[in-house]
Amino acid sequence: MRFHLISNFTRAALAQPTRRRLSSLYDQQCRPYTPSVRRHQNHQFAKKTRVSETTPSEFSSHFAALLLRRSYSSKSSNSGMGLLSWYLGVLETRPILTKSISSAVIYGAADVTSQLITMEAHSAWDSIRTLRMAAFGLIILGPAQHLWFNFVGRVLPKRDMVTTFKKLAMGQLLYGPMINGGFFSFNAALQGESGNEIGARLKRDLIPTLLNGLMYWPLCDFLTYKVIPVHLQPLMNSSFSYLWTIYLTYMASLTKALPH
Repeated sequence: MRFHLISNFTRAALAQPTRRRLSSLYDQQCRPYTPSVRRHQNHQFAKKTRVSETTPSEFSSHFAALLLRRSYSSKSSNSGMGLLSWYLGVLETRPILTKSISSAVIYGAADVTSQLITMEAHSAWDSIRTLRMAAFGLIILGPAQHLWFNFVGRVLPKRDMVTTFKKLAMGQLLYGPMINGGFFSFNAALQGESGNEIGARLKRDLIPTLLNGLMYWPLCDFLTYKVIPVHLQPLMNSSFSYLWTIYLTYMASLTKALPH
């Protein structure tokens, strides 16, 4: 048995150089014919091209550009991940302050967008109005989001369909009226309206706003409660609030309601 293995191994080793020679002969016979002069010219042209392509200056510049491209792409990706990790870290250490600042930025940007949409040709940007909206996000909305979403997460910790619809109902019946009512009252008080005028504004604007919100917020809340973790739900809610706040700031900018 051992003798047969050694003989087979020896026969295969001797046959391998023979196959190589036959393969090289086959390649030479199958290669298309080219005259010797043209082959010489092609060889000279390839030699010149190869030398010109591998000059030290061009090689170094190409290598430097490649390094810069790689370093720029890595820095851009690292900067994006660094910003995200920084935000998550700050959100963990100072949750209320981070959520408040995020809400203030989103509400301020939404008011600027609302003014750009409704602004007339010769009117100017109302910076005081933008500051009022940002102040509402900073002082009221950010802490309210933190308390509300943590409360809902404790009371209804599951993420099944039945629990999600319970959260939707709680949001529409409790959280929505409180936030929208607080928004109209806060904005009207900063504009110097009296208590009777604020009551008249709420009577005129709050119910239509809540009814319009039924066409927007249930889907947003469903995605928020079903998919997003609790500590990121205020940020998602504020992001959805961007479009909604454009409508809210328009409603808040209407003329004051006269009490009856």
